[in-house]
Amino acid sequence: MSASKVLIGCWLGLALLSVATVLLGSSGSTLLLGAAILLVALGKAWLITEGFMELRHAPRLWRLLLLAWPLLIAVVVLALMLRA
Repeated sequence: MSASKVLIGCWLGLALLSVATVLLGSSGSTLLLGAAILLVALGKAWLITEGFMELRHAPRLWRLLLLAWPLLIAVVVLALMLRA
């Protein structure tokens, strides 16, 4: 697949995930919805690293390191939501 098709696919995926985030965020305020929004955010982080940053061909360690940060933030946010 050409690079432009990959970027267009990533852009469409990010647009759809952004709409999903807005819809989930306006649905209410529960722990399950918060977890769903964080899951969508992780999906967006994956699309950005694999697609726009073109790390799908990079060494596995770099990919894991760049995806570990949003995962760590999601875990911290979920832990704070559970404490409140």
